[in-house]
Amino acid sequence: MMLDRLSPQAPDALLALIRLHAADPREDKIDLGVGVYRTETGATPVFAAIKTAEQVLVDTQDSKSYLGPEGDMGFVNALMPYIFGADPTMGGRISGMQTPGGTGAVRLALALALKAGVKRVHMGVPSWPNHAQILADLGMELAPFDHANPDGTANLDAVLAAINGASADEAVLLHACCHNPTGIDYTAEQWAAIATAFAASGTFPIIDSAYQGLGHGMEEDAAGMRAVLAAVPEAFIAYSCDKNFGQYRDRVGAFYVLAKEQGALDTAFSNANALARAGWSMPPDHGGAAVRIILRDPDMTAQWLAELDDMRARMRGVRDALAQAGTAGRIDLTPLAHQNGLFSMLPVTKDEVATLREEHGTYMAASGRINIAGLTPGNLPKFIAALAAVAA
Repeated sequence: MMLDRLSPQAPDALLALIRLHAADPREDKIDLGVGVYRTETGATPVFAAIKTAEQVLVDTQDSKSYLGPEGDMGFVNALMPYIFGADPTMGGRISGMQTPGGTGAVRLALALALKAGVKRVHMGVPSWPNHAQILADLGMELAPFDHANPDGTANLDAVLAAINGASADEAVLLHACCHNPTGIDYTAEQWAAIATAFAASGTFPIIDSAYQGLGHGMEEDAAGMRAVLAAVPEAFIAYSCDKNFGQYRDRVGAFYVLAKEQGALDTAFSNANALARAGWSMPPDHGGAAVRIILRDPDMTAQWLAELDDMRARMRGVRDALAQAGTAGRIDLTPLAHQNGLFSMLPVTKDEVATLREEHGTYMAASGRINIAGLTPGNLPKFIAALAAVAA
């Protein structure tokens, strides 16, 4: 039988962790696994600015007709000044299209790179697990390099070696900010060195920007990527609104291309549209339309940015509190203060992760990745004590 040819696949570990946490009856359990923002009460609310924009949609949207494989170009263009700065098209060299979330943008970027002849992608590890899964599904080779140093800083030597050593049919994939899962970002000086290396080597950059605004601010979190784009003739950028607009289930993303001139840009998007048409036909519209409405209204934009500021400040407060604790057993928590975004990695073993879950009701990925937003003033002392007990 045909279906007998299929081999069972391992279930997604994070989804299994979600189910385990939901089934745990302990009232003081801690969820540090799933990668969503949480308030101090544990909620993942809809942004007030999104609610306002959705009401505008209810009142004014007069059709649900198709938009085409490129999606809502009003949304795509409204994002561009926040991503790329004062000259968002870089003299007509950048354009984009809507995708189903950041995952769709990454998939499209890698599929288009493959179509252009890229067979091998260099990537710092650990990384977001879906990066490797998408590469494998496309039949592209992953060439890993060490992203993190043992002291919780970025391994610049490794990324420069990857850029300088890549051949003409290879690319390097970087996170724009708030690295998932380590939280370790490149400094401004390191980004400058990275941009110089891309310019000198001719290696193709693919940049995944999934957390803009969650590190130091919208401008600050885009500065490194902009330095690279200013130095190179062409690049791909995958963008997600899932985190910085709270649009997780609405799957709101965009894919952008930097090209050396208009003809190359047109050719790139004729291919990107064909890939999108074959992959998902049309992207979902609702979430992108809400973002478009926000970014076209100064009052709603200010409301959104204020909500984003609150998120960032809360996560910064958690990081500072962890760092102030110093150590938990053998684990040094001080580097977390200098990292950014939702995630950080702790040097714990799989057995220690299991003990944290079974004996202390603390749920985290087996890799040691924690979601900073899962910690609150109420549960942070328990977490530090549990970590100290397990990692003695």
